[in-house]
Amino acid sequence: MAVPVSDRDQRPNPRLSAASSPGTLLLPEEEIVNQPALAARLDAACAEASDPSAIRAATVAELSLAQDQGRAALAQAVAAQPLAARRATRSYAFLTDALVTEVLRIATTYLHPTNIQSEAERIAVLAVGGYGRAEMAPSSDVDLLFLTPWKVTGKVESIIESTLYMLWDLRLKVGHSSRTIKDCLRLGREDYTIRTTFLEMRHLSGDASLSAELQETLRAQLFDGTTGEFIEAKLEERTNRHKKQGGQRYMLEPNVKEGKGGLRDLQTLYWIAKYEHGVVKAAELVALNVFRPEEFAAFDAAERFLWAVRCHLHLIAGRAQDLLSFDMQVEVAERLGYEDHSGRRAVEHFMQDYFRHATKVGELTRIFLTGLEARHVKQAPAIFGFLRGRTRRKKLKPGYVVSQNRLDIADPEAFFTDPLNILRLFEEGLRTGYLIHPNAMREATARLDLITDEMRLDREANRIFLDLMLKHGNPERGLRRMNELGVLSAFMPEFAPIVAMMQFNMYHSYTVDEHTIQVVSTLAQIEREELLEELPLVSGILKRGVNRKVLFLACLLHDIGKGRNEDHSILGARMARVICPRLGLKPAECDTVEWLVRYHLLMSDMAQKRDIADPRTVRDFAKAVKTRERLDLLTVLTVCDIRGVGPNTWNNWKATLLRSLHRSTAMALETGLEDLNREQLEGEAKKALREALADWKKSAIKTEVDRHYGPYWQGLDLPTQVTFAKMLSTLKDDEIKIDTKQDADRDATRVCFALADHPGIFCRLAGALSLVGANVVDARTFTSKDGYATAVFWVQDRDGHPYEKTRLPRLTTMIRKTLKGEVVTSEAMEKRDKIKKRERPFNVPTTITFDNEGSEIYTIIEVDTRDRPGLLYDLTKTLAASNIYIASATIATYGVQVVDTFYVKDMFGLKLHSEGKRDALERKLRDAIVRVAERAGA
Repeated sequence: MAVPVSDRDQRPNPRLSAASSPGTLLLPEEEIVNQPALAARLDAACAEASDPSAIRAATVAELSLAQDQGRAALAQAVAAQPLAARRATRSYAFLTDALVTEVLRIATTYLHPTNIQSEAERIAVLAVGGYGRAEMAPSSDVDLLFLTPWKVTGKVESIIESTLYMLWDLRLKVGHSSRTIKDCLRLGREDYTIRTTFLEMRHLSGDASLSAELQETLRAQLFDGTTGEFIEAKLEERTNRHKKQGGQRYMLEPNVKEGKGGLRDLQTLYWIAKYEHGVVKAAELVALNVFRPEEFAAFDAAERFLWAVRCHLHLIAGRAQDLLSFDMQVEVAERLGYEDHSGRRAVEHFMQDYFRHATKVGELTRIFLTGLEARHVKQAPAIFGFLRGRTRRKKLKPGYVVSQNRLDIADPEAFFTDPLNILRLFEEGLRTGYLIHPNAMREATARLDLITDEMRLDREANRIFLDLMLKHGNPERGLRRMNELGVLSAFMPEFAPIVAMMQFNMYHSYTVDEHTIQVVSTLAQIEREELLEELPLVSGILKRGVNRKVLFLACLLHDIGKGRNEDHSILGARMARVICPRLGLKPAECDTVEWLVRYHLLMSDMAQKRDIADPRTVRDFAKAVKTRERLDLLTVLTVCDIRGVGPNTWNNWKATLLRSLHRSTAMALETGLEDLNREQLEGEAKKALREALADWKKSAIKTEVDRHYGPYWQGLDLPTQVTFAKMLSTLKDDEIKIDTKQDADRDATRVCFALADHPGIFCRLAGALSLVGANVVDARTFTSKDGYATAVFWVQDRDGHPYEKTRLPRLTTMIRKTLKGEVVTSEAMEKRDKIKKRERPFNVPTTITFDNEGSEIYTIIEVDTRDRPGLLYDLTKTLAASNIYIASATIATYGVQVVDTFYVKDMFGLKLHSEGKRDALERKLRDAIVRVAERAGA
């Protein structure tokens, strides 16, 4: 893990140069740029130049060399001191200062010289924005203000123009404006963004008295007396920025500058403080009682960390880059010195630190803005939207008061003489409906050391904690606030390692702790009957009644074992065995929670990775759950877990699979596992088809029923069997029939094929679908007794949705062309899309397993690997070349990871019993995966 490099030197005075004191830069000044020597070389070059064009060319050439050398030296210094962020940002500002001031000197001395400067030709050049603060990442913009007392004269305009052209020739991204003091006042009144830039001006060159006059005028005529309106404008800007960036702190690929909990949030606090108090350094906020010393230390640490990340992003990209994309996360983690350990990748440790800092920024923002509200709010707390309290009021218990429409503590010293009041604070907030005042949060956070082992074993403390989840109907609010303040980890130390823990994949949208709270939140939503239409099965289960204590704790603990060198389900179950008795659960309840945590992935895996139409799948699952109570509890936990992964993870396809598995298992548990057999299912399916084809001739019905083998009847639903019956009734020997239909219940498009059977049919069909950009999520293929192949694929488009009806004819046409050989699949695959750069850092090890026990008549081959374009085609092509018959395939995708499950037989219709044959087949499948990876550029 990274070891921080000391970087606690304070923010420089913006009125002084970027290198106002020794030790504020990464390197000695002369090693970045020796400005006296540079000026001498420029003077010599200009003396030899014959005209203005030659002067400009010589200046740019000399400064380009100095810039390249300075940037190279700084890049090395940043690599050597990767966390010395503040000195790095000042160093880049120092280098920029040297370039800008020398360009200005050349422009005024050599290109547009004059011995007499009139009052109208006075000019001052100021750095504004981040450059004005002397905080620059390697590729930050250079924002300049050219200030004149009156309208720009022709000569001044020429100086500005020459200056800008030379800076542009140096490949600097320059933002500039030319204004008078009167212009600055007018524009500052109209535009708060411009007003903000005036807060951070720093004199660079020219008439210093003009710069001083501007600053004094702005303070007297613009800033004073307008603090309230400035605060409102900055907070509205902040809210809009957060919405644009995704609205939450735990974005998978956060924007270091603009995202929630990022640098801009810290800068907003500083701008407001500077506007209100006139502070020069953020550290001054401690003396003003805005922050406590430990809070400012958190502010300082977050700012240094975020700036370090941003500097490395710029250096890696070679340009301005603030999005911490997946590929960048890996490189930045390496540059900052993070290492793999404890079963987790370096990038995961790095991102956990990132999210912890982002959370702290949110906490500091709450504290800061509440103080502002008390001093400046003009109306109800609506302008501080995220601090808005509810209007519903209940009588408070002793020790509490309402302050600014939020729950506060009357006397903190007296209140916390009882450590249990730390938990009661959150309970009272949920009971009354009030949001907790940040002052009360500060007091609780400052006393986390009161939460001792003795308190963790206290019956009343555990009663309060469980009631937070069970009693008030909105446990997610209390849990999230407790988590952000560190109370949850203090009371349940086992939870601490998963706080802000990132899972480096494209499947999970949240950190582990936030995912856990989302899971609990989903359960509470179901209980509140907010998801009746969307989730009828689990809503019905909860309505009939379950052990709520067991279910809520299982949701809270299901991922508590993540991030170690061990299966998190097994480790989590062991941890639950310790936690549950401590919380006061009965032995039977402890056993159930432990079982749910241990097997919380079982139902999802069975539904998505196995053929749930196979009776053996249902029997095995029923044997695992044993009772209807556990089946119901596991079903609810599974649904909440999947929905808690991310906003787009749950869909009708998963809902259909889980409902079907629950229904079949419940029936098996009720009637007995012996009733769940192929013969019975086959008989029921044939009877249903006869009834559906009642208008057919009896001979035609008999032909259709007799032509199919046993697996056909269990593997397909009735509507699909009816479709195949109609397709086969008129099928010619050389004909390929294709039927496409939107299957809304499964969030997929169903594609049925009927054609004469031949070896490798599954491979050809999979290849055809892959070439038209269809993602296969489930598939079945059957051979009839009279030599026909019936295959059905459920597919989705690239966005994971069914194909629109208007696109189905084109889809059918393209598939038909491919099957007719007009397109050679293997050649076309070479031209398929490569894996995107941002997705390449994900490591998904390949695992291939053979299971002869999970099905009565098939060997189940499960291939768990990195998803890539054309993977299914290459795998099925390999199986076909090895004379393996594929009966069905199930495809489960988890971000960039895919699990392809094949139910297969050998050429003699038998399972793959020979270990030698299985090993040889595994090698071939691994070779195919390597070929796909090379083709995809991964």
